[in-house]
Parts: sequence; structure tokens; C-alpha cells
Amino acid sequence: MIHKILIANRGEIACRVAATARRMGVATVAVYSDADAGAKHVQACDESVRLGPAPAKESYLCGDKIIAAALATGAQGIHPGYGFLSENADFAQACADAGLVFIGPPASAIRAMGSKSAAKALMEKAAVPLVPGYHGERQESEFLRGEADRIGYPVLLKASAGGGGKGMRVVERSEDFAAALASCKREAISSFGDDRVLVEKYLTRPRHIEIQVFADTHGNCVYLFERDCSVQRRHQKVLEEAPAPGMTAERRAAMGEAAVAAARAVGYVGAGTVEFIADYSNGEDGSFYFMEMNTRLQVEHPVTEMITGQDLVEWQLRVASGEPLPLKQDQLRIAGHAIEARIYAENPEKGFLPSIGTLARMRTASAVEFRLHQGDVSQPAAVRIDSGVREGDAISPFYDPMIAKLIVWGADREAALRNMSRALAQYQVVGLATNIGFLQRLVAGAAFSQADLDTGLIERHHETLFPAPAAPALETLAFAAVAVLNEEGSKSDKADPWSSANGWRMNGKLLRALEFTGDAGAARLQLEYAGDGNSWTLLAGGASHALRIESAASGACSITLDGRLLRADVVREGELLHVFDGRAQRSLRYADPMAHAGHSEAEGGRLTAPMPGKIVAVLVEKGGSVDKGAPLLIMEAMKMEHTIAAPADGTVEDLLYAVGDQVAEGAQLLEFKTA
Repeated sequence: MIHKILIANRGEIACRVAATARRMGVATVAVYSDADAGAKHVQACDESVRLGPAPAKESYLCGDKIIAAALATGAQGIHPGYGFLSENADFAQACADAGLVFIGPPASAIRAMGSKSAAKALMEKAAVPLVPGYHGERQESEFLRGEADRIGYPVLLKASAGGGGKGMRVVERSEDFAAALASCKREAISSFGDDRVLVEKYLTRPRHIEIQVFADTHGNCVYLFERDCSVQRRHQKVLEEAPAPGMTAERRAAMGEAAVAAARAVGYVGAGTVEFIADYSNGEDGSFYFMEMNTRLQVEHPVTEMITGQDLVEWQLRVASGEPLPLKQDQLRIAGHAIEARIYAENPEKGFLPSIGTLARMRTASAVEFRLHQGDVSQPAAVRIDSGVREGDAISPFYDPMIAKLIVWGADREAALRNMSRALAQYQVVGLATNIGFLQRLVAGAAFSQADLDTGLIERHHETLFPAPAAPALETLAFAAVAVLNEEGSKSDKADPWSSANGWRMNGKLLRALEFTGDAGAARLQLEYAGDGNSWTLLAGGASHALRIESAASGACSITLDGRLLRADVVREGELLHVFDGRAQRSLRYADPMAHAGHSEAEGGRLTAPMPGKIVAVLVEKGGSVDKGAPLLIMEAMKMEHTIAAPADGTVEDLLYAVGDQVAEGAQLLEFKTA
């Protein structure tokens, strides 16, 4: 057995690999960039080695540095995780040349599956079903158009060396083919340095179903059943589940055997995933076709572990150590149903724009231990959380903005759905935008809950999944008001009657107006103080409601509203109040009338970076006069540009950064004086 490995990755997958290695008594070495010096995965390992600056090309993509670190620390093998160098055949070969075990397939298998066209030609020889199409080397425009005409429209153009949804075009008519091909080739050469494409029949209601395969060096190869990954946005997975809803035993066996044939065709070793598309359009019965093979451990591997009770990382380490597979095909069983949701720092309402910042608060569902290595899948409400960040950590612009993978198990799909809904509702994240609300709507929606699945589900149900902003509920407003009142009460001097915040008046009662702003606009209410500091009459929407604080310690609020006992956590972030009521999160901005007391507009102000990034353009000069709204400078973060504009008419008194400078979130970018 290998006794020490280097994990050539970061985040949740590095933590995941380290956990299994620790349980098996295998020592671990972490690698990190300057941005990850204090990261969770570094602390999860026994040793750590710095690779270089934050950009991946200067750290996690530097194969020579990683191999040198492994040799220097005495590691016997390198686990690549997924992403970065995990499917880099040259890196796999360099590990072997250095005498290190690459915990993955041989370089020859990675190369064989690296080109979509070459892989499909290989699969055709192995009798693996393929989507009708052309996967050859000829690339003349008229020839490819002729192939598309032969296949029948609509067709899909795909970059042969592509992935991640890049270099893909759907063509509906023959006369549109030339323009679509030119566009596809431009994007392919830009993204992959290779403009070759393949042409396939486009399936209008496909499901994305993949088979987990595993092979050892003794000639054994098995499939650990399937995962349905149909729910996607921009060709990237959002929800994954196992087993696939509606899968028959006969179809499962056919797909599994085809996947094993694909693995054997390339001399595969280790964990891999053979991806298929299944046709359910126009009354089709789910005929399946090979799409590609991922020569690594997949992001969604936990759902397979949950239904089989097997630890796939343990299998990887055992196979890499020369051991045979732990189980044979007839020993593998499916128990229950598992669903995985990818929780990201992103804003679904703004085109899934990544969100960058600090996790000022992160509360999660209570994880229930899932004994993978004991094969125990009998627990009725198993919850597993794979995460590479903690409260207080930053989501940086340099890497994938994943916060966590939330995986649940239930005795059947209905139980798993209930557990997922409950676990999502328990998440509390403050400091940046997340997709949690979107995931809640997705899981609760009719399409997903009823297993009406295909890769166009999100687009087809856009109106339901992205509803118009709704006014905050009365309960939400009550909790926001209580948070404001409680904070004011905590600042008052209990011994000084003149600073009392209980609202007592000698003649009459105090009536106070509060205003909050949410996605749907401003919401106003009035509070009539009872004079005891704990009770009010809340006036909203033309009606009055009895409100009383039962407890409000550390943001955990318990109130009685019209005789109903309600509980919620309220977290204040500047003027923002985040209300978590056990079902969803609502964020409201409190219009504090005293917030700007003592400050005049003439004092000018600071313009700060909304997120970490790089200055790519400075559009003004020191001393220059600008109008309100004029662009001042442009930042680049997460491969997207963000323009910083003038908040008012004024003068740029000083420029604090130049083009090319990296800036931290909240850094003052320039000194500005209003006119």
C-alpha cells in the first residue's frame, strides 16, 4: 500500500482525498498558492508545500513544481483530484518518468479519450453506441455541410478538443450551417488551440446519464451504476442524482456493459466516467449514445458512494497500490437514492455571475456520519457536506467559486428530495451571493420533483425558476424591525433614563416609521411602542398586528406575532439585514435615518473595490473633473470586467492604483471629491 501521497489540487476535493487517506493511515502532502496559504485543505494534510503566486498557471498548473514537491517530501504517488492537471496526459507521463504513481489512468488512456473525434472513432470500433454524426478528420466547410444534410437537422457542431460547453453550436437549417461552423471554429481555436469540429444529430430532449467505471491492473473492470446529471446550466451540471429515475434493470446493464467496453478499449485503470446522452424526445424510449469519457474522479462521485456504500477514493488508492478491485460486479448493490447540489458563490438572477468576497457567516445543515467504508447505507436521513472553505474564508477571483457540495441520501427518491429541501433551508451564507435560493426552487419545482428531466430543464422552466421579486412577507419585516430595535436597545445605558429605548412617553405613545428596501422595492411600516421595551403594535398594509420579542440573543430571534410564536436568525451586515427563517433567506436594506448624520455631500468620499481583482484600465487623470456616472476605472475579476463609475459630479484628487495592480476587496481605489 502507498504510504504517502501528494494531493495536487485544492478546495473540497483536496479535503475529500485527505479524509480517506487519513482513515487509511496514508500520509498526505498539500500544495498551495499564495492565495491559499491558510486554506482548509492545507490544514487537512500532514505537510504542505508552496507552489507560487495565486494564478493557477503559476501554481496548480505547474507540473514540474508539483513533481519536485512530491519527490522532496518523499511522497510515492500524486492524486490529481479533478480539474487542473487531472486529465493532462503529459503530466501523468511525467509522474511515471519520475518514479511516482499517478493515481489515475495511464497517460495512453488519457490521450485516447482527449480528442472527442478520436474517442468516438475508438468507441465505434468497440461497438459502443454513438450519436449519428461525422467524427472524421475532413474539415472542409462544404463537406461538413453535406454530412449535416445527410444526418438531418437540427445538428450539433462540437469542438473536437472542447469541453465545458465551449465551441458548440446548434444548427437548425442547412442555409445557416456555414456561419455557425465559422463561429464554432473561431471559438474552438481561441479556447483550445484546435479548430477541428465534429457534427452530430441534435437531440431535442436528451438526458445526460453517466456510468461510473473502475478498472485495476489485473484485468478486472466493473461499473458502479449510473448518475443522472441532466439538470445543467450552460452545459455545466447543477444537480446530480443516483440512480437515474426511471432506469430499468435491462437498460442499466446495457449502459454499464457499454461503459466497461469503452474502458477496456483504452486499457483503462482507476476511476473513470463514461458519459452518455439518452434520447427521450418525440416518444423515444431512452436509446443511449456515447458522448465522452472523463478520465478522472468526477465532482459528483459522492452520490455513487452514497448508494453503493463504497469509498471511491479508497478504491483509487488500492488500485494505485497494485491491489485488485475490492468487489466484483455481482457483489455491487444499489441501496436508496442520493442527490447532490453544488452550492456556488454566484448570482443566478444575474446570469450566474460569480460572486467574490468573504464568507462572513456560514452555517450549514447538520451532517450525519455516513459510514462509507462499512457499507452502511441504512440511515434514513444521511446528509454529507464536502467543502473546502470555512466561515471567514474568501472566495477569490482565481479559482472555481464553489462553496460546498451538499449530498443527501434517502430510502427512495421522495425521501431524498425531502432531505435535500430540509438541508438547503438550513444553510446560512452572508458576505456574498449564492445560488441556494435558486436550488431550493429547482428542487421544489414540478419538473425536477416529478423527474421530468432533460438538459433543457432550466431554460424550459425559466419563469418559474426566476420569478419576479416579491415583496417581503409580514413575518420577514417583523424580524427585521426586531433586529433594529434590539440593536438600539443593546446600545442604550440602562442606568440612564434619557437613553432608554423602550419608547415610554408621559403623554401618549411613541409612533415610529421604519423603511426597508428589498429586491421588490421599498417596504414601510410603523411601530407603536407599548412602553415596556418588548411589545409593539406593528402597522403595515393598512392592518395592525401585535408584536412581542420573546428573545433576541446573538441574532437568534424568537417573537410572537398575532399570537404565533416564530423563530428566525437575523444577521446584520452593515445596512443589510439577512433573515433566515428556516425556509429561505431574505435580505433587506435598512434605511437608517441617522446613518449619514454629520456628513455633508461636499466631504466627498471613497471609491472602493467591490471584490478582489486586477486594474485593467484607468480612464481618468489625477485632478480631472468628471460627471456623475462617468467611468473612472475598470477592474477584472473572475474573467469578467467591472466598471467603477463616479457617484456624483466631482474631481479625482488622487489615483491610488495603476493598470496591472492587484487590489483586495474593499481597497480604496482613488480619492474623489464631490463638486
